[in-house]
Amino acid sequence: MAYRKTPAETRRLEAAREHLVVRATEVVAEVGWAQASVTAVADAAGMAAGSVYQHFSSKSALAVEVFRRAAQREVEVLGDVLEGDGDPADRLRRGGGGFARRALENHGLAYALLAAPAEPAVGAERLAFRRRYRALFASVIDEGVAAGEFPGQDAEITAAALTGAIGEVLVYPLSTSAAQDADLLVAELTAVALRCAGAAP
Repeated sequence: MAYRKTPAETRRLEAAREHLVVRATEVVAEVGWAQASVTAVADAAGMAAGSVYQHFSSKSALAVEVFRRAAQREVEVLGDVLEGDGDPADRLRRGGGGFARRALENHGLAYALLAAPAEPAVGAERLAFRRRYRALFASVIDEGVAAGEFPGQDAEITAAALTGAIGEVLVYPLSTSAAQDADLLVAELTAVALRCAGAAP
């Protein structure tokens, strides 16, 4: 008869996996993907390095899980704003500005998600999530065009440009320890988002 885990054992393993992912996310936010070794993550989680492999087949698999969870949270928050209340221009303003502010408040993790050197599997996840951000921006831009708030345009192209612009604008501030005026940066980035969509000033 094949061994079957008891419910208590399954819960224990799930809790250990969750703890490991949380600690791995903290390590990545602090030192980046390259330095987030299995040993470093295991130390942060208070377990032996070999125990990590009970939950993930490789460092790459763990990195992908960390990326997916953190990026999914950002997609959900952005989606709540862009698909929420208010006119399209207001939602675009709040969505772009809010994304930038969250990134600046957690710059280590944001830099890891947006631009830090990473394994190819994480790079593939970045591309997949950029498509999701782009789709959210395209949807609100389409609404704005239909409502007459934005001029006629290819919303997919504008959304792609906007997604790239937000990431590019944030890369340097997130990668340096130099002091930044977060309020000014958010205001400027918000203005760029509205100009990109063609919103009236």
